[in-house]
Amino acid sequence: MLLRLLRPIYVVYVIATFLCCLLLAFPIFLAFGSIDKGWARRVIWTVVHYWSRGWLFCMGMPVMKSGPRPENARFVYVANHISYLDTVLIYAAVPQYFRTLAKKEMASIPVFGFVYKQLAILVDRSSAHSRAKSLRLMWRMLKRECNIAVFPEGTFNETDKPLKEFYDGAFRLAINTQTPVLPMIFPDTVNRWHYSHWWMLSPGRNRVIYLPPVPVAGMTLTDLPTLKQQVYDLMEKAMIEANS
Repeated sequence: MLLRLLRPIYVVYVIATFLCCLLLAFPIFLAFGSIDKGWARRVIWTVVHYWSRGWLFCMGMPVMKSGPRPENARFVYVANHISYLDTVLIYAAVPQYFRTLAKKEMASIPVFGFVYKQLAILVDRSSAHSRAKSLRLMWRMLKRECNIAVFPEGTFNETDKPLKEFYDGAFRLAINTQTPVLPMIFPDTVNRWHYSHWWMLSPGRNRVIYLPPVPVAGMTLTDLPTLKQQVYDLMEKAMIEANS
């Protein structure tokens, strides 16, 4: 009962602080976002990386990391997707500069959309051309500039299973570039911000559980189903253990 009474105040606090931080940092994003260079994108990522850790802590949603910490190497990061908060937590979770794949609709959000375009590779999932172009861009980024992070479920997992079925994209990218896959899970974000309603916000821990990297050396695209299933099984098992 008390939580229900206090939740509106907490929701207003979370939204207000998020918008204030976004507006205060916008001049930095605007200045560096106009420079189409890897180092400028890295500056924006660094600001968001440290802000996400600090903001989540101040919101009463501290990040708690466990599992084998990622080495300073190039990876295709994959994580489960079950909450709006995942798109913030992933910037606190991944310790090295990365770009992620995101729906192009995100770019239409005022102010936030401009910032997100600097951090993400946007894709129209209804367009085969757009999907192919996004894969080429991710390949280029992975080879020349940074890590790539993907939510392989593609959208929120609204099923009663630990994970939704994975798309092929992340695993195709890993094989084509011979880059290991690094799975991680976010078991608590659905309890912090439930996907069913934008106002369903609650404070509490945000665990980031790193799993061992999955090597892809020597794999070809014929091994894609095996790789995808291997990563799925690892993440499914970890999700079940984390929620038990």
